[in-house]
Amino acid sequence: MIEPGTPDYRSASRALALGSLLVFANLYLFQPLLPVLAAHFGVAATAANGIHAATTLGLAIGLLPWALLSERWGRRPVLLASLMLVALVGLVQLLADSLALLVVARLLMGLALSGFVAVAVAYMAEEFSPIALALAVGSYVAANSLGGIAGRIYGGMVGDWLGWQPAALALALLTALATAWVWRTLPPARAFRASRAPLRSDLGRAIGHLVNPRLWLAMAIGGLNFALFVNQFTVMGFRLVAAPHHLPVAVASLIFLCYLSGTLTSRLSGAWSLRYGPLSGMALGTLIAMAGCLLARIDALWAMVLGLLLISAGAFLVHALAYTWVSQHAEQAKASATALYLVHYYLGASLGGFWLLYCYEQGQWDGVVAGSGILYTLMLMALAGLQRRQRMTVPV
Repeated sequence: MIEPGTPDYRSASRALALGSLLVFANLYLFQPLLPVLAAHFGVAATAANGIHAATTLGLAIGLLPWALLSERWGRRPVLLASLMLVALVGLVQLLADSLALLVVARLLMGLALSGFVAVAVAYMAEEFSPIALALAVGSYVAANSLGGIAGRIYGGMVGDWLGWQPAALALALLTALATAWVWRTLPPARAFRASRAPLRSDLGRAIGHLVNPRLWLAMAIGGLNFALFVNQFTVMGFRLVAAPHHLPVAVASLIFLCYLSGTLTSRLSGAWSLRYGPLSGMALGTLIAMAGCLLARIDALWAMVLGLLLISAGAFLVHALAYTWVSQHAEQAKASATALYLVHYYLGASLGGFWLLYCYEQGQWDGVVAGSGILYTLMLMALAGLQRRQRMTVPV
């Protein structure tokens, strides 16, 4: 197995981190460009939002099929195929001359992206030693957050200056170059054993993850965590452009730089897990995020920014540890286990927006604090259940 500090560890962790950064940059490229695209196609903002929504929908749809394919085809081939398709679709989307065609192209982009997202941690779980895995997943999740930040800022700036086509073209070419580098540097899978079972059996094992409380509780924690995190940032954007702050949208979008605190805690999550255990880290991350949500009640920019920094730090700590937990505790079909975790994760983001925006409409940020408090309580209850299950499996 790959151990920390070895050449294979450095090559694999760097290749996966680069792939992750490019995947999430492609995922979020169009989010800051929605006003530009609405004007370009002459549609309302809600119609333009379909461009971004289609990408995340494609991502959610594709996770489990890619994971099941990787059980037969192999992790490394799926990772490389996904990156190649991302670059290809990135070029094809340049041909879209209508909103409908661009929405279809972005749906295909989500399907392409989901292959890398579904399989990367499964590759690490099989090829890395337990210590190396704990360290590498933290770096991988940190690259996720950096990719999301970079994609939004790059898309907003370059798209605003040059148009969305040059921005998309440059990112597609960069993704193609990165794919070639990952192909050369990512070590071949040595621990992988292809599944020879019928597809029905693979689906049965995937469903089995959902009835395993030690896995499903961690998936539920991940879904609740992302439902809170991503949508608290969304609500904050509405808050900053409204009275009394009246910030321009371009300035308000800089709140996504607060993701950098999550990049740091993701990177440190492995060290925390090895020293204190993953469950204590998930609890700590939840409490940090709760403190940030409460701090953001103060209607001053410094308090809102500091609150978002705490929310991001706590949420990414929870995510990195829950993600690692699922990959470590899935005894078989690891790719489908991590894919199901991410399905919960992105479904949480989709559904949580309706809840927190409703809370905001009813009671402004105080309403968000109340609505968030309910979901944070559910997270802590799930953590308590996970702790009980963990004690039941530890020999006395």
